[in-house]
Amino acid sequence: MSARRRMVVTGGARLTGEMTVNGAKNAATKMMASALLTREPVVLENVPNIEAIRTQAQILRALGAIVEYDAGAHRMTLIAERLKASSIPAALAEKERSSFVLVGPMLARHGMVDAPKPGGCKIGERPVNVDVHGFQLMGAEVLHDNGTYRAQTTGLRGAKIYLDYPSHTGTENLMMAACLADGTTTILNAACDPEVVALAEHLCRMGAMIRGAGTPKIEIVGVPALHGARTWAMPDRIEAGSFAIAAAATGGDVVIRRVVPEHLESVRFKLEQCGAEVYERDNAILVRRSKPLRAVEVQAIHYPGFPTDLQTPFCALLTQADGTSIIHERVFEDRFGYVEELQKLGAAIETNGVNGTTKHASKAYVYGPARLQGGHVRALDLRCGIALIIAGLVAEGATHIADFQHAERGYEDITGRFRSLGAELVETDE
Repeated sequence: MSARRRMVVTGGARLTGEMTVNGAKNAATKMMASALLTREPVVLENVPNIEAIRTQAQILRALGAIVEYDAGAHRMTLIAERLKASSIPAALAEKERSSFVLVGPMLARHGMVDAPKPGGCKIGERPVNVDVHGFQLMGAEVLHDNGTYRAQTTGLRGAKIYLDYPSHTGTENLMMAACLADGTTTILNAACDPEVVALAEHLCRMGAMIRGAGTPKIEIVGVPALHGARTWAMPDRIEAGSFAIAAAATGGDVVIRRVVPEHLESVRFKLEQCGAEVYERDNAILVRRSKPLRAVEVQAIHYPGFPTDLQTPFCALLTQADGTSIIHERVFEDRFGYVEELQKLGAAIETNGVNGTTKHASKAYVYGPARLQGGHVRALDLRCGIALIIAGLVAEGATHIADFQHAERGYEDITGRFRSLGAELVETDE
């Protein structure tokens, strides 16, 4: 388990300068899982040096794969020529949601797998029933006992699968399983996220036959075997959006390089609606703000809607907007837990949760602009940590963020990169 970390943020800094976005966590961890589908080497470039990647690598090694990672070059080589185990270690699985995406490749290649319920951020129930139902339709037997899923098959077969909701991990899991299945698999109501498209393109480099990725209907024609491939992981749109929001919140002027502007259209629209200026050129965007922020309404929903992972930092920005902003959360029922931490700094926010709490809240009202004061708060999860940095940057005095290691799961060298833009941050062990 990662050591507990504390971050101290001194308020008043205006972010300026340039930064470059790293590879996407939610793309790289799934591409790592794809290595289980072949005996040949899979080489991944632009892999971020973060805790989520290290955890996924540990799980793959436990299953018998060779994983070599050059953190400086952000290059990873994976070879799953021989698998020595079929059980995903519970201690590792509870750290990351992406651990469950190994089930599809393991079923397709190995025919059996034991997988604990996956972990990750505590933002509400994230059931794997979409994945399980799809595996069953493809001919697998899946039993659930004492928190562990045991899946086995004598051979997966193509099927038509309708997803009850467009789960991106469910879509990716089933897509990988279908690559080696007998026949054609059709996934309906599939997730349209860019990371799904990136994984499909990567699998096609490995010899898979996939069409329709990026639309609600994906078709996969099973093939006898896949081969190795080399892939560059796409830029992390959530990281890019986080820094864009931070720039706007602080009245900054920041160039964010190595982005795919199309992936950030919903964020750009809301930033401009708030009063920020956003310009794009090739694979970079410039975010600046010189005028007061205006209140807006945000609907956090599946792609291409506003990302649920960015409504958290966006709420920190909205505490500085003039008027009443409304945030609707359509994906996770406990995403608003971070609100109580922002309130400790003086944010005026109300939610429609159970008995006046944030539990099961689907809506937050943000009244601004609020005069935030530094204080002691806790990073409850990955995105909460970023929201608290942004709040700390606009607050008066020092903000002490406990359990900051949660934010390091998804952002490489977060302290150094904010410092390069002029922020005053100090990170220590607790």
